This record gives sequence, C-alpha cells and structure tokens, in this order.
Amino acid sequence: MKLAIAGKGGVGKTTIAALLVNLFQHNDCTVLAIDADPVANLAASLGFPRAQTIVPIIEMKELIEERTGTKAGDIGAYFNLNPHVADIPDKYAVCHNGIKLIVMGGFRSVASGCFCAENAFLKALLSHLLVKRDEVVIVDMEAGVEHLSRGTAVAVDMLLVIVNPGKRSIDTAHKINEVAKSVGIKRIQGIGNRVSSKEDEELITAAMAPIEMLGFVSDSQLVREADIKGKPLLNGDEKIIKEIEAIKLNIKVVCGR
Repeated sequence: MKLAIAGKGGVGKTTIAALLVNLFQHNDCTVLAIDADPVANLAASLGFPRAQTIVPIIEMKELIEERTGTKAGDIGAYFNLNPHVADIPDKYAVCHNGIKLIVMGGFRSVASGCFCAENAFLKALLSHLLVKRDEVVIVDMEAGVEHLSRGTAVAVDMLLVIVNPGKRSIDTAHKINEVAKSVGIKRIQGIGNRVSSKEDEELITAAMAPIEMLGFVSDSQLVREADIKGKPLLNGDEKIIKEIEAIKLNIKVVCGR
C-alpha cells in the first residue's frame, strides 16, 4: 500500500498522515513514513523524540555528491540521473515505536538557484520507496500543487487530498486533482478534515465532485493538543480514531486490498 497525502497548506494533512501511519502500525503493519514537505513536521506529529534534530536527506551534501557524481554548486554540470538509492531507507531511516521515518526535505526550486542533482536524488529515492519497498508507505507531500508536476508521486496506489470546510482548500483540491491526473495518478480521493457537522460534510461532498470522499475527520481539541505537545495522536480523541479507522478501511476497499 503506497499512499501520498496532499492539500493546501494548513488543512491538517500532516495530522492526517500521522494518524494513518499510527493506525496502520497499530494494526501490525510495517510502516515507512516519508516526510517530503519542506516544512518537516511529521516526526513531531508522530511523537519522535528530538524531532527537530533529524537531518533531512536533502541536506546530506556528501551523500548526494557521492551518489550523483557531481559537486554541490556545479551549475550545469553533468550528474547521474539514476543514482543508487536502494540502501538509503535502511541506513538513514530513523525509528520510534516501530515506525520508520525518512525526512527527505523539499525539492529545490529553480528560482532558488537549485542544485539539480539534489532534485534528481530525491526523485530517485521517492520512486524507489514507492515501487520497490514492501512496507506500507505513507508520504506527507509538500503543500499546494507545483510539486506534483514533477511526477514524483505517480507510483502511489492512491493520492489523498485533504480539505477543510472552505472554498480555498477545495479550490486547491481541484487544482491538485487536475495536475495529478495529468501526470498519470489514477486514484485521487478526498478526506474532509476539521468538520463540525453533517452540513459541513454535505457541503464538502457537493463542492468536491467529481472527487469522491473517503470520509471525514471531526474538529478535535484533543488532537490539536496532542499534536502541539508532541504526544501520540492515537492517544487522543476516540471519535477521531474511529473516523480514521473507517477511512483506512475505505482506502483498502478502493485499492482492492
């Protein structure tokens, strides 16, 4: 099972990613969590100790130079577009409570004067994780739309788009849907987060069409507090856990698993 989670910034995609990671792991699955967001918060949401000290793969300059065959800062230099990455998960993943996590860091933008070998390395690594690994892989993607155009998530079984009750997050979801389809992602489903009523659910369902909704997660003060304090989210709101369990079952049905 390979899942990528996307959405507008601030909709709670990292919280949903952490809840799904915890629930799959709690149900005796081997889970590899991938934080591919430049604003890397998944480790903290999963309760990893000293989360802020985890070094993202994108910052491991010597490793990237060794594997791509070029030096950082060599603009326009030739480099290996298919670097060896098979050993990276076992060597560089950090573990906590049975969950393996890789913090990738964000792809460099051209506008920032990117070192393109870094992007090639991250793309090769993410492709390997989505195609070659046997674990449940859950990827917390960068917020917004632009990153999907790189085709980094094409191999996922499902792209989960997180939305809140509100026009801006739903508009972003439709843009994500368009870009995802254009790069070949076949299964794109929605999850409503921080909903307060059945009316919220009905409004989101209507506004998200033709994107089908997998389920809804209620607004929860307990989850927010657990997230802020870095406590395991599954120790929070029982109602939320049941909602995420229902979403997990729907994911398995849609994916035929």
